[in-house]
Amino acid sequence: MDYRQESPPILKDFLMYHETIKGHSSKTVDEYFLDLRTFFRFLKIERGIVARKADFDEISIMDVDLDFVRNVTLNEVYNFLTFLARDRIVNQRSHYKEYGLSTTTRARKIACIRSFYKYLTVKAKLLAENPVADLDSPKTPKSLPRYLTLEESRCLLNSVDGNNRERDYCILCIFLNCGLRISEIVGLNVTDYHGDILRIVGKGNKERIVYLNESTKRAIDNWLIVRKNTVPSREPAMFVSNRRTRISRETVHSMVKTNLMRAGLDSTQYSAHKLRHTAATLMLQNGVDVRTLQEVLGHEHLNTTQIYTHVDSSELRIAAAANPLASFEPDKDK
Repeated sequence: MDYRQESPPILKDFLMYHETIKGHSSKTVDEYFLDLRTFFRFLKIERGIVARKADFDEISIMDVDLDFVRNVTLNEVYNFLTFLARDRIVNQRSHYKEYGLSTTTRARKIACIRSFYKYLTVKAKLLAENPVADLDSPKTPKSLPRYLTLEESRCLLNSVDGNNRERDYCILCIFLNCGLRISEIVGLNVTDYHGDILRIVGKGNKERIVYLNESTKRAIDNWLIVRKNTVPSREPAMFVSNRRTRISRETVHSMVKTNLMRAGLDSTQYSAHKLRHTAATLMLQNGVDVRTLQEVLGHEHLNTTQIYTHVDSSELRIAAAANPLASFEPDKDK
């Protein structure tokens, strides 16, 4: 997919701004493109520009211009939300088609629309007024991140086996000790490893340094010995597949699931990203403050990190035990 070939100028300029000026990843920019393309296609049906029976996925947006986006109303956006919640197909492969996007997905699409109109009014100054300034976003449910306990984490590391044992153990060790994102692990190069630190390129191509403990250094060193004897010197990737090229996200996801099952853990409840949650939770439980954790995880905003402060229940247990009624027992004579 190349948004530069499939976007009208007003959308292409917005996407290029996010890619070149804001430094957002190609994946994020592609998501913006898909979200706004869906919105524009809906508007063309809603305004009668194309027939309601038209194939939604074949509607062209190349004629969308400033006048088209200037005249959007809040009512149209709320109708779009209704369309996403009730009419949008979310599983086309199923024999029985499933409709309705999740609240979180709808909120993300609304955030994208807001960003687009903020760009048009504040940055590009193509609009004098923002027609979606008062747009309300769907309320998203707050849920605590799922994570492995310390004993389950040890069990997972002890379960690693197979032809790629050193590689897989190293990846799991980095997940559980450093809390890296899967994209960050996949993107690691051998030259990013410097004794006791890793150079990480995170979201938005932001660089940070992650310090390594003895266990993680040992895992990397053991893997690099194996890697040196099997991977061509021209390949820069730290972790490679059986084809001796950079490992993919899909391969890492599959590896994590396989080892979770091998450890006797529920692979439907945990994932590669849950290992990042595990690292964050274990650090907090062992005295790491939330601002330091923010730096380790590469979060841009502190409130993203603060969700982990609700996971450790030790303070809540202390508070419950401190209640003067904690040891009360009813009179058995009554």
